[in-house]
Amino acid sequence: MQNIAIKVENLSKAYQLGEIGTGTISKDLARWYARIQGKEDPFLRIGETHERANKRNLDVVWSLKDISFEIEKGDTVGIIGRNGAGKSTLLKVLSRVTSPTTGRITGKGRIASLLEVGTGFHPELTGRENIYLNGSILGMRKKEIARKFDEIVDFAGVERYIDTPVKRYSSGMYVRLAFAVAAHLESEILFVDEVLAVGDAEFQRKCLGKMNEVSKSEGKTILFVSHSMDSIHSLCRKSILLKHGQMHCFDASEKVIPLYLSDNEVMPKKSGTGEINVSSLTLRDKNGNNLDFLNAYQEVYLSLNVHCKVPVKDVSFALCFNNIHKLRVCSLWTNFTDKTYNLEPGDYTLIYKIPTLNLIPGSYELVTYIESKSRVIERIDDFKEITVGLNQDSPKRITEPISTTGVYWQNFTAELHRNNA
Repeated sequence: MQNIAIKVENLSKAYQLGEIGTGTISKDLARWYARIQGKEDPFLRIGETHERANKRNLDVVWSLKDISFEIEKGDTVGIIGRNGAGKSTLLKVLSRVTSPTTGRITGKGRIASLLEVGTGFHPELTGRENIYLNGSILGMRKKEIARKFDEIVDFAGVERYIDTPVKRYSSGMYVRLAFAVAAHLESEILFVDEVLAVGDAEFQRKCLGKMNEVSKSEGKTILFVSHSMDSIHSLCRKSILLKHGQMHCFDASEKVIPLYLSDNEVMPKKSGTGEINVSSLTLRDKNGNNLDFLNAYQEVYLSLNVHCKVPVKDVSFALCFNNIHKLRVCSLWTNFTDKTYNLEPGDYTLIYKIPTLNLIPGSYELVTYIESKSRVIERIDDFKEITVGLNQDSPKRITEPISTTGVYWQNFTAELHRNNA
């Protein structure tokens, strides 16, 4: 079809685990010569056996397996899935950064990609020189780049540093300039990985607006990888859900996002005495409406359903937010406010009210704790994965402290109610 920008047929990508070669050409040749003679590998480690039939399968990991889809020109498609699902690998294969093991890719148009911070940049060159270098790599002529140059620099907000080598840029400056180049140069297809998470909230909103603009006004095809379901929902008409390297679903975003959010295939890790259990968590806004994801810098309510088996005194609860790197960024302990509870057997609801959720957009894992006098009653790691995004009501300028790597104070109140029998 003439309207197809990207066509993928039976795409698979395998990676070999362990050492590929011996480290020298002479040893590689000796290994090859032994193999064609049917002899044992002379460079096997002590105690290691040469099992061709089994070992080959064990040493290969399929990051992508039998993926097929078609994307129309001018369409904006989100790619979502858990960490390790194959999202970044798919973009790298489509961008020709790495070749597929099997399958076929057909594309129409020049491709611009933003896969990692500073992709395609030379650290010793200035920002000005890297704009021309990146544009040349994308197939642009010097006149085309010069025509867009001022617009790129203005969007990135790096006028003062444009003649400074980019090795001295911060990661945020790197991303702003790299995105500005990829979005403004005259390519027909744009691939964007999760790198926008490095930027601040205002720049993320600016990037999403630019991608929406170039998709609608210029007919640019966009593939966007993100853990922010709010961004995917607002930008992408369709989404691809990947699971373990396979395409689980390719449909309208409003149908695919709930499938991703309701995926509970990762079993929580529990520990503790088990006298009290947390069974579920509900996210609500200030009007009591259930939420699939949270909006940053907005008032939210988190409700935990709790079951107490035996009488327990001096109980404290906690909800902790870990980022995608497993680093704790926020802890909500009820004993922060010197509040503990005496529980009798029965069912309870613990409601956290957070006036302003000071978390930057992204994906977070919730960890729950229940303690009594420093005795762990229940701890659940990976209790629930939630997504924090931005909406049109989010402030343009952030005045509250935010964090992505350190534990910080989050203003909240907690109320425990016993459910009716």
